This record gives sequence, C-alpha cells and structure tokens, in this order.
Amino acid sequence: MTVRLDPLRRRDLRRCAELERILFAGEDPWSEAAFASELDWGHYYLGAYAGDLLVGYAGLSLAGMPGDMEASVHTIGVDPVWQGQGIGKALLRALLARAERERAQVFLEVRTDNAAAIALYEAHGFTTIGLRRRYYQPSGADAYTMARPARVEETT
Repeated sequence: MTVRLDPLRRRDLRRCAELERILFAGEDPWSEAAFASELDWGHYYLGAYAGDLLVGYAGLSLAGMPGDMEASVHTIGVDPVWQGQGIGKALLRALLARAERERAQVFLEVRTDNAAAIALYEAHGFTTIGLRRRYYQPSGADAYTMARPARVEETT
C-alpha cells in the first residue's frame, strides 16, 4: 500500500498518543494534549497515512526571524508494523525540506543507543555536537544532540 505524507490532522492525535505509548514505553510518551499543544503553537507536523490510517508522524519547530532561523525536530515516530519501509526517512526528508526553505540550521536529540536513528540522521548531514546525560525520563537514558547546518542556495 502506498503511504502519503500530509499535514497531521487533529482527529489523528489520539492515534499519535497511542503510537507514542508503543514506541516510547518506559519513557514519558507524549499525550494527545501534548500533540494538540504542538499544533496550537503552529509547529510543522506531518502524518504518514496508509489510506486513512496514521502509520507515522513527525514534527518540526522553527524559531527566529527570516534569514536567521533555527529548526528543531521534535519527534519522528513510525508504527512498528510499518517500520523498515522508508517512512521515517520520508518524514525526516520532508521536515528537512521545510527547514531548507527557511535556510534554517536543524537540531535534534536522539537516544545514544538508537543506532538506526543515528545512522539515518548522519546520512542526512547531521553531526553529533553534544551529550545530554539522563535526558530521557524516567529511564535516565542519555541523548546526543545533533545538528545539521543550514542549506543555503549558492548563486553563481
């Protein structure tokens, strides 16, 4: 089945929270209200849809003035049943395309033990710039802070 990316729908926030509980068990998964707050703040959120079923989601915040913006990947999640099909990569690329339109540097945090995610981010130009000890709660897992420089069009 083909998966399409579209703006995240409010009616899918309950599904986002359900996926959070599956994907981030043992941590502090986001609630439906947390996702609603992200949308209320105007952050850029996409859903990955197989038909009407939400199978993944991703969010990005942008801050600053035009020409001097920073972006932060807030979350990327894919239903375990749908993992390994390139959905996470497609969501990341869509977030990066949005950041590129603003010429924004992009930051994110990732668990230090999530080798697959780290490899994905490195393949898309991210480098590790720091370590946040005990970042994820309640597990106390560490996170790397990663950054990707702003992509600026060259003029000739």
